[in-house]
Amino acid sequence: MAKDKSAPTNTGPLNSGAFPLGKKNFLLLGVGIIVIIIGFLLMQGGGSADPNEFNPEIFSFRRITLAPIVVLLGFAINIVAIMKKFND
Repeated sequence: MAKDKSAPTNTGPLNSGAFPLGKKNFLLLGVGIIVIIIGFLLMQGGGSADPNEFNPEIFSFRRITLAPIVVLLGFAINIVAIMKKFND
């Protein structure tokens, strides 16, 4: 039986064994993940031990404004880290 010459070969950017992202991309991904974790840490707290007692601390600037901005910044960093091609 003859070999089929029209069979696809394992060449190309995805099958060459090289990673599509470089070292700078992975470092930027790590920074983005750390920024997201910091944003979630800023959101926590402000609860009350007694469920019948209201604690107005849950509406602080840190939890309502700063923490979501930090989390969105972390996601933006991750998007840039995935999409940008650095010259390594």
